[in-house]
Amino acid sequence: MPHHPARAYRVLQMLAVALIALTCSAPRVLAEDATASRSELIRSLLPTVVNIAVRKDVVTKVNTASAVASTANSGEVKAYVGSGFVIDPSGLIVTNYHVVENAFEITVTLSDGTLLPGKLVHASRLADLAIVQVQAGYPLKPVQWGDSNKLRVGDQVFAIGNPLGLGTSVTGGIVSGLNRDAEESPYDDFIQTDAAINHGNSGGPLFDMEGKVVGVDSAMVSPTESFSGLGLAIPSADARFVIDRLIKYGWIRPGWVGVKVQQVTREIAEAMGQSQPVGSLVSWVLPDSPGSKAGLAIGDLILKYGDDTPTDERALLRDIGQTDVGTTVNLTVLRGGQQRTIPVTVEAWPRKRWEERDAPTAAVEPDAKIPPNLGLTLASIQKAQRAKLNLEDGVEGVLITSVKAGSDAARRGAVAGDVILRVQDKPVSTPAEVQNAITAAREDKRLFVLMLVLPKVQTLPGPRWVTLRLKEGVG
Repeated sequence: MPHHPARAYRVLQMLAVALIALTCSAPRVLAEDATASRSELIRSLLPTVVNIAVRKDVVTKVNTASAVASTANSGEVKAYVGSGFVIDPSGLIVTNYHVVENAFEITVTLSDGTLLPGKLVHASRLADLAIVQVQAGYPLKPVQWGDSNKLRVGDQVFAIGNPLGLGTSVTGGIVSGLNRDAEESPYDDFIQTDAAINHGNSGGPLFDMEGKVVGVDSAMVSPTESFSGLGLAIPSADARFVIDRLIKYGWIRPGWVGVKVQQVTREIAEAMGQSQPVGSLVSWVLPDSPGSKAGLAIGDLILKYGDDTPTDERALLRDIGQTDVGTTVNLTVLRGGQQRTIPVTVEAWPRKRWEERDAPTAAVEPDAKIPPNLGLTLASIQKAQRAKLNLEDGVEGVLITSVKAGSDAARRGAVAGDVILRVQDKPVSTPAEVQNAITAAREDKRLFVLMLVLPKVQTLPGPRWVTLRLKEGVG
């Protein structure tokens, strides 16, 4: 068979071009696969995240990432939104404490739009974590926990939450800092991320790229009311410790040594004759505390806690707090220029003393007893009043002449001068008809009664539907 060098050369050229094309397209294919895989992962996690809406009397700190959604006309009650995530199929949800602090009403929205009433079951003010229970009637999808101790600056993460009350949203970024101190508590250990965390993200999960929760989104640092590239999350290692203790004991039940320590600064190190600022300096030892019994003294420089070398006094306090009660730990201390080992048996914080610092504040609930008329004083509308009340011909109603302070009606913005047009599905024209409809709703064991109200002050023309609580003891 004859040999054709030119033809063979052209064949080699074609093969080379094909190989180059395959080589160039491979990264694009891999990138597309990675993007599709990430999208599938995120979609699979959406059912684990919930939106939380609360009504409360107390305004939370402005640097937190919860959002004011609306304000009642009375100015006494505000509605806030936040986020949370499911940790148990039975309906246990984790969020930030500041989201539900002082809330007398908690509403949880699942990813499919289902609305469920929530009940605060456990909380820690210092850790800024809370556990809310919902009853869905079927198992909910829980998150998987990740190990925040393995995080490194530059790792990719993404947050899912309810920013600004817009609904479930996903933002991505990297870990931009670790062990941040926001001066919220003596134990601060925040993850810093540039994944956008805005008002309303509070309590939502921070995921790693395996879809595991490595943090609880808690705050943003910004000179304005909006995100500026600095978001903070509680590490999952800290959050899991707190949550597990709350579920098991009803409080954190932290380890306690009974000493006050402070970080060694360069100035303190210089004054002590140290070349570098290391360790935590004991500034006080409580009488009859584990530290006192072990022989710790004011002026001791704690260098090591067991096998751990805490990076600062916050890390030392976390080590102590997370130590099982009854454990004996060897502390390496520097005293008088000499290192020595002091064994300390960790005890539980005296509960009363701890709860003075950490117990959740009680929600300010509406009146314990709801008056039969829901706190409304009503009157029939006289013919001479119809024009002033902007009632069209043929439209009947009942005039609200006063609203009891502190009642649910007042909290929801009812004022004297409003006109009730319907209660549930029935038009009303006399106070007796309103009362009968309220009584019927109670007898049907409803939690709320629905009213069509023509407001005295209208931001938009026409009446609007409002709900008032009927359940006794809740307001």
